[in-house]
Amino acid sequence: MKRIVIIVFVFFTCGSLFAQGNNVFDIARKGTLTEMKSLYKKHPQLINTTDDRKSSPLILACYRTNVDVAMFLADNVKDINYNSGMGSALMAAVMSGNIQIVKKLIDVKADLNQSDFQGKTALIYAVFFNKNDIAKLLIEAGANKNAKDSDGKTALDFANFNKNTELIILLEK
Repeated sequence: MKRIVIIVFVFFTCGSLFAQGNNVFDIARKGTLTEMKSLYKKHPQLINTTDDRKSSPLILACYRTNVDVAMFLADNVKDINYNSGMGSALMAAVMSGNIQIVKKLIDVKADLNQSDFQGKTALIYAVFFNKNDIAKLLIEAGANKNAKDSDGKTALDFANFNKNTELIILLEK
């Protein structure tokens, strides 16, 4: 009888964690700060997990511009620089164009020069998508203007391709 009680307890505990584990990604995408804080209070380790695509809750919150949740996660995750291979939280924030999240990630010391599987950095993405304000912010924070992607292209190469005069001037300084 004691064994059955233990098995049932373990089953429900693990089942609860699994259900919450799926939920952490939904909350990161479109949930509220209150929901994320509640989940974090019960299961703090879940904010450091990844989904089947290797995305972390922070990456998802940044990509979906769930600002309040992204800010909370940026202050509480174990690895601000976790990289799914497809990119980091900083790269996701750059692609979504949210300067507020980008500033927060810079403040918590996100690696400005980390690259994805194509060798692209956050600065290269900012330039590629013509996010001038974000590119300027990254450069001011110390991003490497000369980093090359796996094709040997720099941010300046992408600025020239896009004919983005403002970024060309900024990157040639």
